Amino acid sequence: MTAAAAPRSPFDLAGRVALVTGSSRGLGAAMARALAKAGADVVLHASTTPPADAAAALASECGVRTAGLVADLQHRDAVDALVPGVLDRMGRLDIVVNNAGIIRRADAVAYPDADWDAVLEVNLSSAFRLCRVAGAHMLAAGYGKIVNIASVLSFQGGLRVPAYAAAKGGLAQLTRALANEWAAKGVNVNAIAPGYMRTDNTRALSDDPVRYRQILDRIPAGRWGEPDDLGGAIVFLASSASDYVHGQLLVVDGGWLGR
Repeated sequence: MTAAAAPRSPFDLAGRVALVTGSSRGLGAAMARALAKAGADVVLHASTTPPADAAAALASECGVRTAGLVADLQHRDAVDALVPGVLDRMGRLDIVVNNAGIIRRADAVAYPDADWDAVLEVNLSSAFRLCRVAGAHMLAAGYGKIVNIASVLSFQGGLRVPAYAAAKGGLAQLTRALANEWAAKGVNVNAIAPGYMRTDNTRALSDDPVRYRQILDRIPAGRWGEPDDLGGAIVFLASSASDYVHGQLLVVDGGWLGR
């Protein structure tokens, strides 16, 4: 008698295809790796240089299919071309992670219009456009997982980052708005709100010994976050384990917001 096949884990992503924006390094690279380790085929995205080496390394490490795409998210046509690019290379698209983002720091009274426009365009408007195009594809398929990468500044105002805080606050509301429309149609839209993580975007803070210590002293976990700390959260929200989770912001902050 043939033994029955073991039941598939709800966290198993084998057969799924994921697109992760801003995934050549930092948080995006870590989440792409977590998805690949869970079995997903992954398309990496970068803004200027094709992430071919990173894609090849990920394929070798995890034994999945990978591809790399380039798109400057400040240009609307480039954003709209991402989903067709994934479909052309991989044949399907099941998971989108809107991770790409930039930050510009300045006092609010002197905040340049150009910086405001760039941050809102990359961090919020491009995410909406990618959700719009990917959402249409997923709604037609009756299945999809969209995960937006928000921030603890979706809840707080921050210091000297008015555009970033506005964009991340808007991304939280966009997540809820899309979930309201698409939850009953097989598409989950959720977000992860990271706390203070060691990335290029936070280098100005981590390199400042006074500000670094001020932040560290408030984190109950006693350390800054590392990109790999998002691995479990992204696999959960991208998998069938979260099928009844809609419009949520999953905070991964070492307890920061609890203080």
